[in-house]
Amino acid sequence: MALARIARSNLRRSGVAFGSNANAYERDMFNERTYTTKCSLPSHVDGNFSYISRIKEQSYMNISMRGIAGTPSYQFPNTQRVIDESESELEEDPTRYAGLEATKPGEKPRVVVLGTGWAACRFLKGIDTKIYDVVCISPRNHMVFTPLLASTCVGTLEFRSVAEPVGRIQDALARDPNSYFFLASCTGVDTNKHEVYCEAVTNGGLSKEPYQFKVAYDKLVIAAGAEPLTFGIKGVKEHAFFLREVYHAQEIRKRLLLNLMLSENPGISEEEKKRLLHCVVIGGGPTGVEFSGELSDFITRDVRECYTHVKDYIHVTLIEANEILSSFDVSLRQYATKHLTKSGVRLMRGVVKEVHPKKIILSDGTEVPYGLLVWSTGVGPSEFVKKLNLPNSPGGRIGVDGWMRVPSVEDVFALGDCAGFLEQTGRPVLPALAQVAERQGKFLTELFNKIGKQNGGKAMSANDIQFGEPFVYKHLGSMASVGAYKALVDLRQSKDAKGLSLAGFVSWLIWRSAYLTRVLSWRNRFYVAVNWGTTLVFGRDNSRI
Repeated sequence: MALARIARSNLRRSGVAFGSNANAYERDMFNERTYTTKCSLPSHVDGNFSYISRIKEQSYMNISMRGIAGTPSYQFPNTQRVIDESESELEEDPTRYAGLEATKPGEKPRVVVLGTGWAACRFLKGIDTKIYDVVCISPRNHMVFTPLLASTCVGTLEFRSVAEPVGRIQDALARDPNSYFFLASCTGVDTNKHEVYCEAVTNGGLSKEPYQFKVAYDKLVIAAGAEPLTFGIKGVKEHAFFLREVYHAQEIRKRLLLNLMLSENPGISEEEKKRLLHCVVIGGGPTGVEFSGELSDFITRDVRECYTHVKDYIHVTLIEANEILSSFDVSLRQYATKHLTKSGVRLMRGVVKEVHPKKIILSDGTEVPYGLLVWSTGVGPSEFVKKLNLPNSPGGRIGVDGWMRVPSVEDVFALGDCAGFLEQTGRPVLPALAQVAERQGKFLTELFNKIGKQNGGKAMSANDIQFGEPFVYKHLGSMASVGAYKALVDLRQSKDAKGLSLAGFVSWLIWRSAYLTRVLSWRNRFYVAVNWGTTLVFGRDNSRI
């Protein structure tokens, strides 16, 4: 490479000699240079590029012998561009899959974790970093406390209150020399080579786009989460908002406040005001119901004080194909229906057929205009999970056994919303709930620490270790807020079991107390408590930032 640069430098500094055959020389040089660099390369290149340097040197020598003394770079810009681009390609190709190689004897085994959701972060929090080096790979560097995400959409809580940096959950990722967090998306897994292939999440900040790398693992934990279910309905992805990430809540908040301010502009028709201020929620599960309750509170307390000119135009409609909160006790469902209706939320039964920019069409032909559409109909396997060559459980999740292992491959585990028990285990696929993912993360942490202490952390070394009892999930109950200081608490272990069910103000206190204690850090618990107190005293902030 050094010889190539010297030859190119001499070529630039040399004089210029134009003759009658200058154009022919330029054409010959261009063709020879292109052929030499792009057609004569071997299939494999050694690390010091000595072979490439010799090719370049020979190419420049041939050019000199053809009678060209040399030209300044600006005389032949096309030729210079080919030289630079070819050299750039040669330099970058060998680093295309640079990354972390397999651990050596004497080094700690490496655990690679894909994701920063409930399951992944609970696993990271408890893993013994004296036994393992940990590498976490995720397109986001924080965990989202999803039960409180709906509250951020209307300003009850600030966004940072529900986001916990992964470096605070497991400080070894920032402190230990061989533990890392990589802001990237996993694009593939080679279970034979024990490697994962990744693509960095950037916004034009790197010289090479996309930037790809690989990470070798001794143990792999796939906790990549799930994606919202759209059932293939036309227009959902283009026009609806989801509520899974912090940036989803930010987008919903911006659209809600924008519509409120636009509707006050002069010249807006009555019909257009009603459309702009019609908030439609699709899905009557806990997320949809809690968001509807938060919206009704926002309208009742804040919109009618800050947007008096349009306060009578804003409405909320909750559309569900069956019954809302179908997993809750019948009496709690009836309470929620009455309370939401009393709070101004219109409940509709229907199935969405199509989604258009300003209206949705139901299966019976009913057209529902909207200004804000929030889609909350459950989750399903992501595209990443679908393309993995791994066994599947019913529903398309990654199939696992009772110890969260993926059968037929070594040292691969899966948990959370992306994993489900294989049909041959005789266990039902667990619901996509935070408490399920958290419990699985805790179980797998204890299992890894156990096998690590028995020298089973390295790749292919845990076959003879007894794993102990398999994972058993016991449901602790469900909770949901319905707005106006009211909530539901269902402490039954299953849908058909008997147990304690509460609704009202006391349930709302239990709901807030339980979630406040589940927030991961004392810092965020303080943020949440302060936000709740500030909202109670001063109301919600309606700044559109």
